This record gives sequence, structure tokens and C-alpha cells, in this order.
Amino acid sequence: MDISVKIAITAPNGVVHEHDIAVLNKGYERVAEIGLSIEESKGLLLKLQHEIVAAQTKAFCVVRSTCPCCAGRLRRKGSKHVQYRTVFGDITVDSPRFYHCKCHAGSAKTFSPLTELLPDHVAPEMLWLETKWASLVSFGVTVGLLKDVLPIGARLNAETLRRHLARVAMRMEDELADERYSFIETNAYDREHLPAPEGPITVGLDGGYVRSREKGQSHFEVTVGKSIPTDRQDRYLGLVQSHDEKPKRRLHDILKDQGWQENQQVTFMTGGGDTVIKIALDMAPASEHLLDWFHVTMRLTVMQQYVKGLAHLSPDEAEDMSRALRQIKGYLWNGNLTDGLVAINDLIMDLDDIETDYASIKALRKTAAEFQTYIANNAWMIPNYAERRRYGERVSTGFVESTVNTVVGKRFCKCQQMRWSKTGAHLMLQTRTRTLDGTLRTKFQQWYPGMKPEGEQKMAA
Repeated sequence: MDISVKIAITAPNGVVHEHDIAVLNKGYERVAEIGLSIEESKGLLLKLQHEIVAAQTKAFCVVRSTCPCCAGRLRRKGSKHVQYRTVFGDITVDSPRFYHCKCHAGSAKTFSPLTELLPDHVAPEMLWLETKWASLVSFGVTVGLLKDVLPIGARLNAETLRRHLARVAMRMEDELADERYSFIETNAYDREHLPAPEGPITVGLDGGYVRSREKGQSHFEVTVGKSIPTDRQDRYLGLVQSHDEKPKRRLHDILKDQGWQENQQVTFMTGGGDTVIKIALDMAPASEHLLDWFHVTMRLTVMQQYVKGLAHLSPDEAEDMSRALRQIKGYLWNGNLTDGLVAINDLIMDLDDIETDYASIKALRKTAAEFQTYIANNAWMIPNYAERRRYGERVSTGFVESTVNTVVGKRFCKCQQMRWSKTGAHLMLQTRTRTLDGTLRTKFQQWYPGMKPEGEQKMAA
């Protein structure tokens, strides 16, 4: 059977223009012939997009060909062809140039209306789609995916995607206000008169490592986090702190986007690293800073593994060490820092007195000494974990551990050993975090008014 596809476009002046788009010869006796094939749909979309874009740009130029002051018709200087990259193909359109009207003086003698309408020559939907998928999977995979399902031009390649993603991320960076030491803007009296907040917010921050492409450096640290409010959407945070000049501003803006106000309780949970803690300090007046229980138990577990090895050579000493570790864990779990630090000191002295041929005894002693320093430095952030658990409050940033894997591991390709520059990793983190928490489309809607929310359709019956 022959299927004819036509389009009818009604111009602003009411004139209807009809065009033949395609004639498809389709069989109906085999399952593979039913419906449009991928290639047929791509060709149909490309032709349809060409007609629509040509009609829209022509209508825009017709309006701009009249002087807005005196309504006189502008003299045309000439025209050229420009290429507009869209989701459904690269479209070549006619771009006329007009002389400015003599009724008012201008800095330039001529102007091109399409330069105003299409400044980047890339459709916002195309830029959003490229950024979204390049933030989730590699640039090469994204190119292949888009070309498989859409009539994307052959010029699209991984380097083009990388430049477009960087341009989007840099635009986000340019919108960030200046960094500040403290973001507390109210006093106690002002906070008493603020509306009642929605509920507490929990912010977990942690670090991960990315392989570096710079000479003399194997890895560099990235900071990731997740902000979980009571009644609003979760948000992700990602940055390279040795590169980023506005880490606190970045976290502050995320909290403000979630509706945070200064009388609202915020709990910051970290692993105790200085660089991570500094981001959250002086951020919110109604806040508390907690040491993540996961990081405490992780260090105790490492020591317990060493003790298991010691048991093969010195079973009695190993049993004493194991009992001491369980005791330390119990003290810290119940927030008993005084007895906990005493027990850690006793453990270190007992380890110094042990005489054994165990090969890892030095490593165990070093780990115990580092644990003592870790607990002493972060004592101000250690609560009564048992009590918090009884009241249903968080004691661990397990959700941040998964965030590190989600934000860093699954895109920065641990298994493939990809190498990154600090700038490239930082820019990728900005688009990736917004893609993961669903706010990338919202940002594009702010930049391009008229761009509809994802999934929204508006078609006449």
C-alpha cells in the first residue's frame, strides 16, 4: 500500500501552505513491515522538521522586516544560509539581513533577525538531550545512542558533545554568586519571627577519588553529597574542591532551592575530613554536625581484620584485642567519649607490649594510632548514636556512600580507568548531579522560556 504524508501550515497572515512530505510504500503481510521502521521515521521526522523550522523562521523574519517605530518596510541587504541543529536533524534555513530604519540611529547599519532568534544555532531541546545523556554515559556511547534513534547529523561526534556539555556547565558556574565565609543573614530575633519550617534537612557529604590525567598526580579528590529534606525533592552536590572557588555557595544555593530557611534544622553528616567539614561550617544557624557512624565502624573493622590474622600466632593476645575493640565500639555507640578514649589508649599500649612474629603487627599499631587521632579530632561531632537510633534519627551516611558510587563511580568509570582533568571532572559533576536529581530540565526552562517540562505535550485534537 502507498501512504502519503502531507503537512499544512497556516501562516500568521492566515494563508495555508500545503507540502508533500513523503510517500511510503508499505507491505502488510509480514510483521517486520507493520508500522514505520526506524529509518523511515527518521527520514519522516527530518523532512517534517525542515518544513516547520523553515516556516517559523520565515514568519519571524517577516515580522522583523518592518520597523517597530514607524512601521516602514526595511530594505533588504541580502541573505545567507545558516544551519540550525535540532533533535530531528540539522536544518539549513535562509537568513536575510536588513538595513536599520533611518528613523532612529543604531550602532550598526544592518542586522540579521535570525542572529537574535538562533544565537547558538543549536536547539535548546538538542542541547538538553546531549547534556543529559553525556552526563549519564560516555560521550561516544551518547553519540551512538542519539544517531540510532534520531535523524542526527553526521557531524555530531564525541568532541562536539564534550564542548556542549562544558558550555552548559560553564553557564551554570557563571550564575553562581560570590563565595562567602558565612551565609547566616539573620539574628536570633529575626529567626523567631520566621514562618514555621517544613521539617529537618539531612545533608550527607563525603569524598571520592578520580584518576588524574595530570603528570605527577595519580588521583585527585572530589566531594559529593546529598541533601534530603522532609517534604521536598532530594538534591545532589558534586565538586572538585581543589578546583572549585565557591563550594559553600554551591551548597547554600542547593539548600535555598529546597526551600530552606534559617530557623530550619539542618543535620550535616560527614566522614570527618577537614575539607568536607569546612563546606558545611557557618552554613545554617540551626544545625548540628555529626560524625558518620559508618566511617567509625569501618576503621574498627579494619583493625578487627588484622586481629584475626594475629590469632593464628598469638590467640590469647588476639582475643584480648578483639574484646577491647568490641568495648571501644560500645563506648562510642553510646556516646561515651571519656571511656572510649581511655579504652583506645589502653589498646595502643597493649599493642606496643605484644611480642609476636605477626607480619602485620606494625600496620595494626599504625591503624590504631590513626584511629586515636581520628576520634580525638572529631570528638565534637560524636553524639549518642544509640539514642539517635531509638528516636529514628540517622546515624550513618549510607545514602552518601551510594551517592559516591552513583555520581562518581558510574560515570567516571573506575573499571575503565579513565583519566580526567580537574576542570573537566568539575564541569561534568555539575551537569551529572542535576541530571540525577531531575533539575537539569528545570535549569534549561529558566534559560529558555517557553521550553516545556519533560513529558508535557500540547497537541490540538
